[in-house]
Amino acid sequence: MPTPLKVALLGCGVVGTQVARRLLEHADELASRVGTPLELVGIAVRDAAAPREGVTGTPLADLLTDDAPALVERADVVVELMGGLEPARSLILAAVAHGASVVTANKALLASHGPELFEAADAAGVDVYFEAAVAGAIPIVRPVRESLAGDQVRRVLGIVNGTTNYVLDRMATEGLELDQAVEEAQALGYAEADPTADVEGYDAAAKAAILASLAFHTRVSLDDVAREGITSVTASDVAWAQRTGHVIKLLAIAERNAADGADGIQVRVHPALVPTDHPLAGVRGAFNAVFVEAEAAGELMFYGRGAGGAPTASAVLGDLVSVARHRVLGGRGPVESSYAALPVLPATAARTRFQVRLEVADRPGVLAQVAHALAEHDVSIEAVRQSPGVRTDAEGADVALLLLTTHTAPEGALAATVAALTELDAVHDVVSVLRVEGA
Repeated sequence: MPTPLKVALLGCGVVGTQVARRLLEHADELASRVGTPLELVGIAVRDAAAPREGVTGTPLADLLTDDAPALVERADVVVELMGGLEPARSLILAAVAHGASVVTANKALLASHGPELFEAADAAGVDVYFEAAVAGAIPIVRPVRESLAGDQVRRVLGIVNGTTNYVLDRMATEGLELDQAVEEAQALGYAEADPTADVEGYDAAAKAAILASLAFHTRVSLDDVAREGITSVTASDVAWAQRTGHVIKLLAIAERNAADGADGIQVRVHPALVPTDHPLAGVRGAFNAVFVEAEAAGELMFYGRGAGGAPTASAVLGDLVSVARHRVLGGRGPVESSYAALPVLPATAARTRFQVRLEVADRPGVLAQVAHALAEHDVSIEAVRQSPGVRTDAEGADVALLLLTTHTAPEGALAATVAALTELDAVHDVVSVLRVEGA
């Protein structure tokens, strides 16, 4: 029999348990694909004695250990599913240092310390694979990193957080307010008890940094991503989006553009209006989708389950088979490609269309004042919709709702325009400002 490859698993949560079970249940099939058996030699956890659903009372229980460093030292391949920055970073570096290849789903770690890990792996001549770090079971890392390696990616536009997509979808279909939809997502297990990482956009921003790094051959960190979550989105915003032929999605966007004559990239996460005829508009529930625009390939969309134990385990095991085959047959997978070293442009460099909703005095001349404020900052109006007499102010005067859609304009120009609008006596309130993407 060929010598088995020793696999160490760090973490035994929902995904880790699924990976471990499949390694045992499909051992023969995986061995045939790799060319040698994969032997799960241990599962590192914080407390090996604690009861664990799906583990306690099964053969997996005998593999639990709370000595992660010792486990890493005796592995040929380390699968890191513990999450967080430490001790995951130190354990991966230790694994690489003694010649083990690594599979990880740790988006936060890659977005914060990816270059360090890739440099260490390159020096040691081992693989670091991370398909499961972005969009769960959806194969997006491999296509961007390998299939499009001969092309030039222009833009990546994605729904990469299933929790926020579920929340926004429920707000659109049921008219729920944000907190109601979040509570529902928590009850169903889509959202954590503390949903901050999802609703504030941190999770999506880490994935955006990874995708941008791959797409543009440039090191992009989490700090480079302009981030805005969905906490300011209201049921009224969602309803108005529907009235104008849009849906609201939390989008991760990475694109190549120029600012002041210099070529660079801009990476951001924010809620945006997506036209209902765009493919991303139909992504429902907790599903994810990534839309890629490339020079030669054109428009591509990758769609599927972006989270969950079984879907994410599928991506992890796919990576495990790949790195294991390299151990058996020789060779390595793709290494970090950062040759382009493009500058990461500030958020103000982004160019997009905007939809601005204002409450204004319902009297002649107000629209002219608003239009003048936009023109002063080189922001032109594409369309205007007005709903007169939506309420009365404290003096009993009528207040109208004004909905403006702009032509494409720089983010900085719009910010200055909104500041100017708030200074107008005729403007009672800037109700919302939403970007329009995918049009």
